[in-house]
Amino acid sequence: MELLANQRRDQIIKLLQEDGAAKVNKLAKLFRVSEVTIRQDLEKLEADGLLIREHGGAYLKTVEDQVRNLTLANTDNMDLKAIIGKKAASLIENGETIILDSGSTTTEIAKNLKGRKNLTIITNALNIGLMLGPEPGIEVMITGGEFKAPTLSLTGQKAADFLEDIHVDKLFLATAGISLKSGLTYPSISDLVVKKAMIDAAEIVYLVADSTKIGKSSLASLGALSLINYLLTDPFIKEEDKQIFLSHEIEFIIA
Repeated sequence: MELLANQRRDQIIKLLQEDGAAKVNKLAKLFRVSEVTIRQDLEKLEADGLLIREHGGAYLKTVEDQVRNLTLANTDNMDLKAIIGKKAASLIENGETIILDSGSTTTEIAKNLKGRKNLTIITNALNIGLMLGPEPGIEVMITGGEFKAPTLSLTGQKAADFLEDIHVDKLFLATAGISLKSGLTYPSISDLVVKKAMIDAAEIVYLVADSTKIGKSSLASLGALSLINYLLTDPFIKEEDKQIFLSHEIEFIIA
């Protein structure tokens, strides 16, 4: 029972790292437990210094400083993400129109696009927009939508609507977890409609994910791995994972 509680609390933190804040009643419905149980979870997480409780909910402790400094909440495995970012940027040709999803891995891609010419970038990530907006050779378009502070991104139906009737050459899509059973998974349900709209708009879909995400599942599933054209990951992918992808005809690129 305690293991299940720990797993739930871990998912709550991951959700807050995406959305910034959450209400007790919504968390109770999401995890199918009582509000009393959720309050106990939040009390424990606050005691651990991971969040701050407020009336009816909680919010991420570090979110104000992150927004002020334009930093992302998730900075795990940045060495692997930097490798992926460099490789992904090499797949982008001058003259193309691309979508960059929000996230720490796609931010690494953006860093490697500075100085490029004749590119059009569509993104829901405010930090990427601010990074590439001043570049004279890059046109940047930012979706509308609801602001998510920890990811410095815009989400929800408004963000998805912006992408309607748009066609791009390539999409570089982020994810929290990849598995054959659950497919592409994310901590926040509000992101699913945006990810789907991005996929619908793109000729080629590259899923950019470090090898630590393979075999992991998060809260909300977008769909099967067949939604993507390529998985772009780092050189530390396990051999057994390679064989699983190959056996299911999922193409991957090693950075």
